[in-house]
Amino acid sequence: MMKNIVIGMLFILGLTIVNGQEKDKFRAGLDLGFVFADGGGGILFDIEPKYNITDNSNIGIKFGVAASSSGIYSDIDSNLSILATYDYYFSNGQSSTAPFLGGGLGYYVIGEVDNSVNLGDQFGAIIRGGIEFGKFRLALEYNILPKTDLEFGESVKNSYFGASIGFYIGGGKWKKEN
Repeated sequence: MMKNIVIGMLFILGLTIVNGQEKDKFRAGLDLGFVFADGGGGILFDIEPKYNITDNSNIGIKFGVAASSSGIYSDIDSNLSILATYDYYFSNGQSSTAPFLGGGLGYYVIGEVDNSVNLGDQFGAIIRGGIEFGKFRLALEYNILPKTDLEFGESVKNSYFGASIGFYIGGGKWKKEN
C-alpha cells in the first residue's frame, strides 16, 4: 500500500512541474523541518500538491510525517497525516517575496507510545504562516490534536509545533514581469 501512495504522490508531483504560481495552475511543495513536541523534539517531512484558485490563494492536500521523542517515554512517537489545506498570500505581484497564512483540516494516524499503547487515529487541524522567497519557503505550523487518555490517569498531548524550510516545484514566479 505504501508503494502505491508513493507512486501516486510522485505522479501528482510530476503534473506540477509544467505549471506555476498563477491562477488555475498546479504546483507542489516539499518541506523538511523540526518538531517541537511536549518534552522532546524530532523531524517532519511534508509533500503538498496545490491548485491556485487565485493569484494569491490556493488549496491543497498535505501528506505529512512527523517523528519525535517525548520526555515521558524513551521511544520515538510518530504520526502520518493527510490534510485539506488553504493558504492566502499577501503579494501584489511586485516582489518575489510573499508572506502567507493558512490552515487545514484532516486525519492523523498517531503512532504508539512505549511500544505498548496505540494512540489511535484522530481528526485534527493545522494553522500556519510564513514567507516564500521565489521558490523557497520558510514556515511555522501548529498541529492541533486532542489529547489521548492513558491508563492510571495519564494523558499524552498529541498537538505539536513545527518549523520547516522547503521549496516548490513548478514554473512561474510571484513577481510579475512588466
